[in-house]
Amino acid sequence: MLDAGVTLPTEFDDAVNWAAWLYYADEMTQSEIAKTLNVSRATVVNYLQEARSRGIVSIRISTYASGRTKIARALKEKFGLEGALVIPSTGKRDLVRRLGDAGARVLADQVTTGDVIGVAWGRTVLSVADQISLPEPLSNLTVVQVSGSSTGEPDFSPELCTSLLSSRIGARCVNLLAPAILSTKELRAMLLDEPVLKKQFDLIHSTNRILFGVGDVGPKSTVRASGIASQREIDTYVEHGAVAVIIGRFIDAHGRAVGGEHDERMVGIALEELIQTPNRICVAGGAGKIEAITATLEGGYATHFVTDMATGEALLGV
Repeated sequence: MLDAGVTLPTEFDDAVNWAAWLYYADEMTQSEIAKTLNVSRATVVNYLQEARSRGIVSIRISTYASGRTKIARALKEKFGLEGALVIPSTGKRDLVRRLGDAGARVLADQVTTGDVIGVAWGRTVLSVADQISLPEPLSNLTVVQVSGSSTGEPDFSPELCTSLLSSRIGARCVNLLAPAILSTKELRAMLLDEPVLKKQFDLIHSTNRILFGVGDVGPKSTVRASGIASQREIDTYVEHGAVAVIIGRFIDAHGRAVGGEHDERMVGIALEELIQTPNRICVAGGAGKIEAITATLEGGYATHFVTDMATGEALLGV
C-alpha cells in the first residue's frame, strides 16, 4: 500500500508491479524506489519478494551473473577476503552511486545491535551513507568519525559522512573534535593528550566495523581536493612510492605505509589500527584506481570488498 500523496501510475495494477518494473526494467536502486513510492526500503524488499512469489518476475541466473559470482569468489581467494560483492559494469549509471548502493546493502546486512561503526570519508563512502537503510531498527548503534576534520572539499568530508550515516540508521553520532592535520607533531601530541580526545580515540579503537574507500594519487584524485595535504606534499609521497590513500594514509604498491612528516602531524586512525578492526568494508572501483585498490587489498586492509565487474576483472588480470 502506498503512502498518501503518491499516485499509482495507470499502467500498473498495484505497487508490487510498479516496484518490480522500476527495479528490473528501469534499474533503479531499492533506495531510489523507496523514495519514488514514499515507502521504506524494507517495504520495497517485501514488494520485490512478492513479485517473485506471484510470478510477476521470473529469476534466471544468467551466464553474466554467474560470471560476477566467479569473479567475486576469485577475488576472495586471491586477496584473502571474507566476502566480496561484484556489481555489473555499465556506462548508463553513475559508478559511485551504484557502488554506494551495493556498499549500503552489504553494511546494512551486517550491522547488529551494539555495533560501533567507524566511518572514513570520500565520495563513495558518502554515497554509501546516503543510501543505507536498515531492514529493521536496531538499538545501541554508534557511528564514529575515524579521521580529523578537513578544511578542504566539504561535499565528502569526514564529518558529513559520519553524520549522514548515523542519521540514516538512527545511531549515536560521534564526530572527531580535531583537524585532520596540525602544524607540528608536537602540537598533535599535546592535543591527543587532552581527556576529551583520549575518550574519542578510545571509542575509535573500540570499533568493530569500519567503512572506507580507496583513493588514488592522480591529478584529479579526491585526496588532492580534500585539503588534508598540499599538492607538494602529495607529490613528495608519490616520489617515495605512494600509489594509494586510505583514510588519509599513503601506501605503496604492496600496501606498505609510506611514512613521512605529514603522517606525524595527522589526527586519525593509523593503518596498524585499521587492520585490527574485525570487520573492514572497502568500497571502490574504476579504471583509474586499479593500482590503488590492488595495493589496498594486498596490504590486507579489507575483510569485505565491494566493486564492479570491470574493476574485478582488472584486479584478477582477466
